[in-house]
Amino acid sequence: MHYPAWKYVLIVVVLAIAGLYALPNLYPDEPAVQISSESAATVLDETVLSDAETALTAAGIDYHDPSFGDNSALLRLNDGETQLKAQEVLRRELGGDYVVALNLAQTTPEWLRSLGAKPLKLGLDLRGGVRFVLEVDMDKALEQRLDSAVSDVRRALRSEKIPTKGVSVQGTGLLLHFNDVDARDRAEQILLATERNRFNTRAIIDDQGPGIELTYNDATLDEINTYALEQNLTTLRNRIEEIGVAEAVVQSQGDNRIVIELPGVQDTAVAKRILGRTANLEFRLVADENATYDGGVVPAGTESYPFMSLDGPPSLLKRQPILTGTSVQNAQVGRDENGTPEVNITLDTAGGKLMQNATRDAVGKQMAVLFIENKQKVEFSTDPQTGETIETRTPYAETKIISQANIQAVLGSSFRITGLDSPAEASELALLLRSGALAAPMYFIEERTIGPSLGQQNIDDGLFSTQVGYALVFIFMIIFYRLFGMIANIALAFNLIIIIAVLSIMGAALTLPGIAGIVLTIGMAVDANVLIFERIREEISEGARAKSAIVAGFDRAFSSIFDGNITTLLVAIVLFSIGSGPIKGFAITLAIGILSSLFTAIIVTRALVQLAYGNRKSVKKLSIG
Repeated sequence: MHYPAWKYVLIVVVLAIAGLYALPNLYPDEPAVQISSESAATVLDETVLSDAETALTAAGIDYHDPSFGDNSALLRLNDGETQLKAQEVLRRELGGDYVVALNLAQTTPEWLRSLGAKPLKLGLDLRGGVRFVLEVDMDKALEQRLDSAVSDVRRALRSEKIPTKGVSVQGTGLLLHFNDVDARDRAEQILLATERNRFNTRAIIDDQGPGIELTYNDATLDEINTYALEQNLTTLRNRIEEIGVAEAVVQSQGDNRIVIELPGVQDTAVAKRILGRTANLEFRLVADENATYDGGVVPAGTESYPFMSLDGPPSLLKRQPILTGTSVQNAQVGRDENGTPEVNITLDTAGGKLMQNATRDAVGKQMAVLFIENKQKVEFSTDPQTGETIETRTPYAETKIISQANIQAVLGSSFRITGLDSPAEASELALLLRSGALAAPMYFIEERTIGPSLGQQNIDDGLFSTQVGYALVFIFMIIFYRLFGMIANIALAFNLIIIIAVLSIMGAALTLPGIAGIVLTIGMAVDANVLIFERIREEISEGARAKSAIVAGFDRAFSSIFDGNITTLLVAIVLFSIGSGPIKGFAITLAIGILSSLFTAIIVTRALVQLAYGNRKSVKKLSIG
């Protein structure tokens, strides 16, 4: 009975790596609160840490190991309940200029972290997490679509050389005025041909003269709302994928709300800032009047905006943008020849043509990159009757110029945005643009933390079920298969270590369905050993020698084990492909468990049996029940 030496080496290497990467799970994370700035461009100093310590001390909340780094402050708490109280106190005392987020501070030794080893993430139903509800501003979505429609209508009439007295937004449509009825009638015929699918058209005469009312029809209004919701869903999923939150749930709720669940991690400072931001760009030509603009009344057709760095006077830009961030196809962080951070932008084909047309006659002039962000101002007040703290959120738009430079040649589909203050700001801007533009602003209307006590109960229940399952299997195998049963139990323990290590390396979040997958894997792993052991028994009953029975048992049971596990693996792949959230978590755990079971049930068990019986010259009887 011979067993190749390379298989022993393989087992030792696999188990050493699995043990190393499963080890961080013995060092659980500590609850903490993290304080960061609302914007990546704002640099904090350590005074925010001292202010936070003062506030917690005054509130009688115990904390330990305060630290400051990476533009944020971190304070560790003793338990989850204290963590929630600390967040409430700090949000009230520090105000709306800071993001006070729940966090989990690592306790894993530095030498393990240097190897990339990290503890297994736990899902929302186990460790808890954050649940956001965001409301999409459908009025803003309609406003943006109407602004675009104004440009389309003007362009269509200009191409037919029909002059207008003005095109303005009115309610859910547009209002056009003309110099005479003949021009109005010709425009109506053109608009009926080009816009009848979007607008209801009506000719009018009011105090400004002949005109046309264009009103969005119901189908178009529904399409605008649906597009805004679906585009925001897609963008949020892309952003969550960019920041690496595993097993996240992003789904619509009603006609204008989006629910986001971030499981497994509680470091929501960056996530909340990125998810809540509506970042967009506009490329605009600098107005000719800017050279003489002194900050007074802006000329017609222009708008005045400050620079993001707040250095120097505001700049006067043309009201009509060349294009917006919706034309951005890719955005990557880079550095210029001086080492200053920049964002390299690639436009889509349509955007490239618009930029080319706009800059063809503007060489030597200046173009500005305008950064537009819809935000909320958070204010806290106290109810005089109940004494409760009231949180008020007021939406507002913050628009600033990122950069302004001379156009030295006709531009195409590639750009560089310079003038950024830090690599963090450049990275965040690139992420927001790369993940897609939001079709409309969104505002947080609910932020709910899944309580650690509930999560701990689920963890305890899950661990208990796993322990009971393993104990029952352990006892069963010992009673029915004796020494071979003990060998199977050892292989099963190796199997659990491998599963935990692979999940930790992948960064997957373990949920209750995932635990169910592990429990199912335990049964399947033992099933493979049962097939092997029963086959060995059959060989012995037919008169085969002990060592020959072992070899025949493993060889002849292999096809049945392989076929059974592969069919289950195919089911796991199907579940992962069509499922979402917890279903995917179950499928991933099941698939990993199947592959690990094949390895431990066939290779590890075989090696242990070889160690037990292979070196004996004569084996008269096997301890297999």
